Formats: sequence, structure tokens, C-alpha cells
Amino acid sequence: MDIQAIKNRFGIIGSSPALNYALQVAVQVANTDLTVLINGESGVGKEVFSQIIHALSARKHNPFIAVNCGAIPEGTIDSELFGHEKGSFTGAVDSRKGYFETVNGGTIFLDEIGEMPMGTQARLLRVLETGEYIRVGSSKVQKTDVRVVAATNRDLLERTQQGKFREDLYYRLNTVPIRVPALRDRKEDIPLLFRKFSVDFSEKYKTPSIQLDEEARNILVNYPWRGNIRELKNIAEQISVLSSDKLVTANDLKRFLPDQPEVNRLPMLAAPQQSNDFNSERDILYKLFFDMKKDVTEVKKMFFDILQNPTMAHTAEYHADNHVLHSYPAASEMNTPASPGLNNAQPIILSDNKIDHHEEVEETLSIADKEKELIVKALKKHKGKRKDAALDLGISERTLYRKLKEYNIAE
Repeated sequence: MDIQAIKNRFGIIGSSPALNYALQVAVQVANTDLTVLINGESGVGKEVFSQIIHALSARKHNPFIAVNCGAIPEGTIDSELFGHEKGSFTGAVDSRKGYFETVNGGTIFLDEIGEMPMGTQARLLRVLETGEYIRVGSSKVQKTDVRVVAATNRDLLERTQQGKFREDLYYRLNTVPIRVPALRDRKEDIPLLFRKFSVDFSEKYKTPSIQLDEEARNILVNYPWRGNIRELKNIAEQISVLSSDKLVTANDLKRFLPDQPEVNRLPMLAAPQQSNDFNSERDILYKLFFDMKKDVTEVKKMFFDILQNPTMAHTAEYHADNHVLHSYPAASEMNTPASPGLNNAQPIILSDNKIDHHEEVEETLSIADKEKELIVKALKKHKGKRKDAALDLGISERTLYRKLKEYNIAE
């Protein structure tokens, strides 16, 4: 089937090579029963590709269902997918069919497959390999004929290495991979999409259609669009409703585009999704402690090398303007002799060009103290803006608010 006809039928706008290739793969694989894994960031339109695959397959007259694996609680997802027997758990007052039973002969789209619990992954693997499943609370094996199309915005191969996704299931799902490009990777399509959305909203709200001047168009094209098509559609709707002048200038457009956060320069990992705030914060702080310990070890080694090698005596560190920041004296100028035992000693405190004394520094291991210190620094850095500070720390704004109250931090 012609790619342009597919675009017209499913309302797909754009002509970037990456988009056309993804559509071509979807069309070619549609009339088979192969399992498909659709990769792409949130908001790029992965579900549309699953609908294309189903609509062009021999199963098109049978049921199609889309299931968001990340939106179903871990305790009930097995029941939702495979069904349960009466009395199998508290609240199971009747037997219930699962999706794999109700969609028999059709297609099931498993969105956010990377969020599926490990136990459910094992059940899904059995369905993919044998077509068999067992209801929760039952011992009877049942058969199903369902085609599985999965999608994820995560790197599943990386999650397999972290032990969060089954490797055998990954390779079973990844029979035919389709990568849907991010909006920033198809810049030539951004003006077309914006124009389509603005026309739709002008008809919906009975207002004149908005136009962009050349400078505004350039800003629109070069904006990173982390929310992809979903974010672009929201911006088009806001401008259509709120803009008083239908010729939108660059300054007008900037009022609707959210400020982009600064690059996070703190030595920590920022988790994109916080499924467990406590674990995420703990992991961040542990990594910070390890980085600090590594830095201290390197400083110890540097001083030991200086004491052992006089030729390094006047190693200097310069700014770009060539002003000396630090100068290290030769071992002969120091009050403390060079000794191999210094390799295990605490850091030496220097004053000017000689060692006046040394102190043993006791490193605090209090997570609470370090956490409070990081929160204060983040708030100061972002001038009290909670949203930006929370993003920099890698936690949710709700969690940051709770920590402010817990540590009695004044904003």
C-alpha cells in the first residue's frame, strides 16, 4: 500500500526520511503474525503505528485493544491481562476474562512494556512462545491466538542489563523493531504539524487561524520539543485561544514556550520517572558519596606523589588569564618528611607555601545532612523556584515540598 495513502488514512503529517522508513516497515510487517516492538519517546505517536499494523493485517475484523502497562497496579496486572477465578484473591467475587481471552484472534497493543513487573513478564513470554496462559487462581491451561505489538520509551536492552527486564522476553518482543523518530529529528515536519493543529483549533473554537512570522517559525523549528507532537499540539491550542494577534511574532511565541531548564551539573543521576521517591533519592546520594570519596582518594595520591617526587614541587594550576591558583612546595621545604605511610593518611591542610599542621577530617555519612545541603544549594541556584530545583535534583516537586517541611528549610 502507498505510504501517502497510509498517511491520509491515519492522519499522519510529515515527510521526513525516518518517519517514512518507520511507516514502510509497519506496512511490510502488518500482514504477518510477527511480534513488533515500537521504540520512541513519549508523545511521538507510537499507538498510531500499532493501529496501522492491525488495520492492514488479516486480523483487522477482529478485536484490537491498547493496554498501558504503566497505568495498571502491579497487584492487578496479571488479572487484567490473563483473567482470574472467583475467590482467587480478596475482592474477586466473580470470575473474569482477561484481555488475552477477550481479544482472541485480534491484536493487543502493550504500551510502556518496560514498566511490566517481572512476574508478569514471565507469563507474557509463555503466551508469546506457546499461546498458553493460566488465569489467576486457576490450574487450567488455556489457549489464545493474539498478536502482540509492544511499545516503549525506555532502552529495554539497558534494563535487561540492570535486571529490570527479562532478556529472553526482550529478544522475543524485538522480532521486528520499529523506531518512531522524535519531533526534533524531523524538523522539516514541525511547521506542517503546527499549521494543521492551528487550523483544527480555529475551526473548533470559531476563531481566525493563526500565522507565524519568519522569526517565530525559526524558533518553533529549533525548539527541542521534549514532549514531541503532544507538546506541539498543546502549544498550538494555547496560541489559538490566547493570542490576540493572529500574526504571531517571535516575542509572542516565546511567551507560550516554557523555559528550558539548565543543564544539570550536580554529580548525581536524574531519574526520568520516579516510581519510588525514597529509593531514587537514596541512589542519588549514594552516588554522590562515592564520587566524593573518589575525589578525596585522588587528592591523597596527588600529595603523596608531590612528597615523593621533588620535580613536581612547583606544579601550578592556572586560570585562562595565567594567574597561579595553587603552588605546591618541594618536599625539602615541607615540615613533614615524605613517607610511604602517607598513602593511608588523611588529607594534608596547606597554608601558603608550607605545611603548618594536619587535621584528620571525619566525613559525615548522614544522608539527611547531605540531602538537606543539596536541596538548599538547588533552591539557591534556581532562586527559589521549586519546579526547577526539583528537576535539577531528579525528584518530583511534591517530594521536594515534603522535604522542605521535613527539614524546616526556609525558601
